Amino acid sequence: MTFSSREKAGRELGQHLLDRSVTADIVLGLPRGGVVVAAEVARILQCPLEILAVRKIGHPRQREFAVGALAEPDVVLLDNRVVQESRVVSEDLQKVIAEESERLRNYQAKFHRSERIALGGRIGLIVDDGLATGATVEAAVASARKQGARKVIVAAPVASSHAMERLTDVADEVIAVVVDPEFTAVGRYYDFFPQTTDEEVLALIHTHA
Repeated sequence: MTFSSREKAGRELGQHLLDRSVTADIVLGLPRGGVVVAAEVARILQCPLEILAVRKIGHPRQREFAVGALAEPDVVLLDNRVVQESRVVSEDLQKVIAEESERLRNYQAKFHRSERIALGGRIGLIVDDGLATGATVEAAVASARKQGARKVIVAAPVASSHAMERLTDVADEVIAVVVDPEFTAVGRYYDFFPQTTDEEVLALIHTHA
């Protein structure tokens, strides 16, 4: 199954959640692409939309390969097994973490409204455009817990079986429209999958303010 776009995927996910009687107080979109999906989910569930800033920690020698993730306010998660097996030099890893921490702060400065809804005591619904390894979303769950969320739900249009298993251990509920045990890449499940721009994210935030 494929989705024509992130917007269409968000509408299908929102309806899927509605059919399952899933309720939330806040929808938390993960920038950038996840915010497009989250905006549709928030509209259908009639919830406010907020941004939860996360960044992947890539391997120093192969940045697309995740060895962990960062999330606001100060969550750092590392896959120690992968770090050890791939013989990552500590100094090199710290440089990557420093770079991604700076990008995380840029996300916060760019995407956070002056009056944000606090997560404390509320149900947070974390939404991304797909769950591949689950690393960044696991960091997002840890962030929501740290901010005092009463319950944390994760939802995405598509997910790998591995990510579903991984996130079930940390979130209260994990929901996907499509779960593929032979998952390869998120973009494979979309007919149209361009890179989301900062301007698009800002426009969605403004619309749902």
